[in-house]
Amino acid sequence: MTTQQRETRIVAAEKVPTIEIIREFDAPPEQVFRAHVDPELYAQWVGPRSLTTRITQWDARTGGAWAFANDRDGEEIAAFFGSFHEVRPHERIVWTFTYAGEPDGVALETVTFETLDGGRTRLRVLSVVQDFETRDGMLASGMETGVTEGYDKLDELLAKGA
Repeated sequence: MTTQQRETRIVAAEKVPTIEIIREFDAPPEQVFRAHVDPELYAQWVGPRSLTTRITQWDARTGGAWAFANDRDGEEIAAFFGSFHEVRPHERIVWTFTYAGEPDGVALETVTFETLDGGRTRLRVLSVVQDFETRDGMLASGMETGVTEGYDKLDELLAKGA
């Protein structure tokens, strides 16, 4: 199966401190959802290609928690953690997302998996943060590279049937 390179749209709202990420995948929602809740799969695709992801805690259920670290050449360069507020199989995930270096900057994210024709999925991530400074800091952090490269890796993983 050949995958087409997809556009990742990252939209920062003007009037509220949000970031919306929209991406389509050539796989059904069940597969895209699984890649978000299975820690072995998640670690293979999340983040930029220059980093590896090490899962340190993962309980993908409503009320569960998660944590992972990003390593480069065996050295930890960033860590993230949060909780799963709601996990609704194949439909949506609501979780908190926190960079350990800014523990007061908690984002509330809603991830939805929309069924498209041809067994495809539109993924939407809506991230709400406390203020524009936090939102703009996230955007300036290189987030776009991590998100885009991560979703490219997810495309590759899904093409292999994951």
